[in-house]
Amino acid sequence: MLKEEILAGTLQVFNYKGMKFTMDDVAHELGISKKTIYTVFKDKKQMLLELVDYLFDNIKDEERRVYEDDSLDTVSKIRRILGVMPNSYKELDLRQLYVLKDKFPDVYTKVEERLENGWEITIELIEKGMSEGVIRNIKIPILKMMLEASLEQFFRRDILIENRITYQEGLDEVVEILVDGILVND
Repeated sequence: MLKEEILAGTLQVFNYKGMKFTMDDVAHELGISKKTIYTVFKDKKQMLLELVDYLFDNIKDEERRVYEDDSLDTVSKIRRILGVMPNSYKELDLRQLYVLKDKFPDVYTKVEERLENGWEITIELIEKGMSEGVIRNIKIPILKMMLEASLEQFFRRDILIENRITYQEGLDEVVEILVDGILVND
């Protein structure tokens, strides 16, 4: 439980300090000692590596909720899953992650790995949409590559910050372009 509390606190600190946050900042945010944090994480790099899993695991949980929502049709599920972001992350300034590649390459590599994996639900829904006739036949690996490449660019460049676009706005725009490009025209 302490680990999750520290990770949640780290997200809050990250939101107003960006990648420049320190262990002292996290300790202050949580009202605990830095020493306590170091009993769970040996350093900032380990904390960030675990934070990547924490973030993506929560995103995958939200994907499952969308997938199991019987009130949504297949296209609505695809649209939501491609742009899924847990409510607790909506206020996070994920645009700051573009500095990962230079400052924390191992963490960046882990982000890339998580972006490239865990597509089973999305692929199943796209295949279902194709069999229902609401999505034209597409090459799913190409769609996957396009979305991955778009998200990776958010983490490599400061394009969102330069254009005053939130991460969620950027993600929503990418999803809208991709999904509207795969819908069957009536």
